[in-house]
Amino acid sequence: MSLANGHPYLAIPGPSVIPDAVQRAMHRASPNIYTGELTEMVPGIVTDLKRVARTAHHCAIYISNGHGLWEAALSNILSPGDRVLIPATGRFAHGWADMAQPLGIETEMLDFGKRDAIDPARVAEVLAADTGHRIKALPVVYVDTSTGIRNDIAALRRVLDELGHPALLLADCIASLGCDAFEMDAWGVDVVIAASQKGLMTPPGVGFVFYNDRADAMRETARCVTHYWDWRPRTDPDYFYRYFDGTAPTHHLYGLRAALDMIHDEGLDNVLSRHATLARALWAAFDAWGADGPLAINAARDIRSHAVTAAHLGGSLGDELRHWCEFKAGVTLGIGLGMEPSSAYFRVGHMGHVNAHMVLGVLGVIQSGMRALDIPFGPGGLDAAAEVCAGA
Repeated sequence: MSLANGHPYLAIPGPSVIPDAVQRAMHRASPNIYTGELTEMVPGIVTDLKRVARTAHHCAIYISNGHGLWEAALSNILSPGDRVLIPATGRFAHGWADMAQPLGIETEMLDFGKRDAIDPARVAEVLAADTGHRIKALPVVYVDTSTGIRNDIAALRRVLDELGHPALLLADCIASLGCDAFEMDAWGVDVVIAASQKGLMTPPGVGFVFYNDRADAMRETARCVTHYWDWRPRTDPDYFYRYFDGTAPTHHLYGLRAALDMIHDEGLDNVLSRHATLARALWAAFDAWGADGPLAINAARDIRSHAVTAAHLGGSLGDELRHWCEFKAGVTLGIGLGMEPSSAYFRVGHMGHVNAHMVLGVLGVIQSGMRALDIPFGPGGLDAAAEVCAGA
């Protein structure tokens, strides 16, 4: 007998839950891609995407996942032989390097492990030693989806400014945009990448590169850029077709329009507050359970993301708990991606279209799974989570 029959719940850190309104918006016949409703809708989508990223600068839309966005961001500003410094706090910063190296870009990794955030002082040491300014860019990940670590992007801008170093600051916000507070312009970020499938609540396949005029000036001499990844036609098209260098991702755009409407109807500050409260509710439960058991959140409280939480159980217990939750109770948790051993970890995505009953339901299933598998845990976890929600 299984308790999983019924509506399943995907609690992985992306793709996130797709709202009914987004699905309804996408459930339509194919539109004309040359004139009419679709072409009239896209400029408003660009405007509202920039509202979420909190920028007055440029936004290019790509038919791509995050891997393509890494290439788009790097290729528009760099040339073969250029050097970048990549601070890493988990798996996804290495994605920047994996994309840069085949382009002929030299990469220097500054790895902070999988439990610590980027240390701006150590970054400053490396940049200060770069007296010839060979380092052209500092690509970072704001929230690492594998570790749940949130980095201080504004602190890195302060380091660059205090040293007078001209390197561009690039931020991967794929896991975090619309979930964790982010200020592209106020924090001095030159290039930001984001994607549709997490906080923006739309199916995977569409990505965004936001860039300022300082980054665009480097486009003048960038020799890595190719026709498809060139961001200029996408941000100043002379006709609609050039927004996407071909056929538009038609139904994704209708879904994205609905998702952005939901964000702005709720109010971005309220969206961010909702994510913060629900994250604290989950942490309260995990902390209570871990007081008398093996469960431990990977990241310290002051560097945790409001979008995803990675937790450690030890041995193969992470995999065993995930299996029980999915096949016995209908809740799919995230794998221990990039962690060692991966079987000891699991992750919970709490991003996008998520509310109290969803998070409290996931926590109830996790507690049931730990009890069924004889994993020891401390008392009061569900009460602690409910208390956080009750006090919101």
